[in-house]
Amino acid sequence: MKIWRVIVIGVVLAALGGWRAHLSATPQTATAETLKQKEVEFMQAAATRGSEGYMSYYAQEAVELPNGADAIQGKAEIAKTMGFLDDKNNHLSWTPVGAEVSASGDLGYTWGTYEFRSKGKDGKPLVDRGKYTSIWKKQEDGSWKVVLDMGNASSR
Repeated sequence: MKIWRVIVIGVVLAALGGWRAHLSATPQTATAETLKQKEVEFMQAAATRGSEGYMSYYAQEAVELPNGADAIQGKAEIAKTMGFLDDKNNHLSWTPVGAEVSASGDLGYTWGTYEFRSKGKDGKPLVDRGKYTSIWKKQEDGSWKVVLDMGNASSR
């Protein structure tokens, strides 16, 4: 009788140990702060690597909704419009203000303000400011990528 108790207790403890190991190996769910940090990394990648760095944060199925223009579908098509980021006279920066992550932990959004500095045809500096929203989706490999991005100019 005692041997059965030892076996049962051993099996239960082994199962609990495996369950605890599974919990500690499960990736943490993203938070609003996680997505805001992804935005900061996204901007740094664009600043240091231009269009290549910028596009590295887009999912293959991404959609871009540019201010005053038609939607652009697909990462490859969006990339065709981002060459301006490779011009050293152009500087795009943005600041995440808010973020939210779905209860399922695989979808979220960020929003904030942006500033685009460039030079006009006359060589004078131009500054465009506005607001943006990015929808982020957790990918199969656990990374977060932008699946929808939109922005619009501010009136001031």
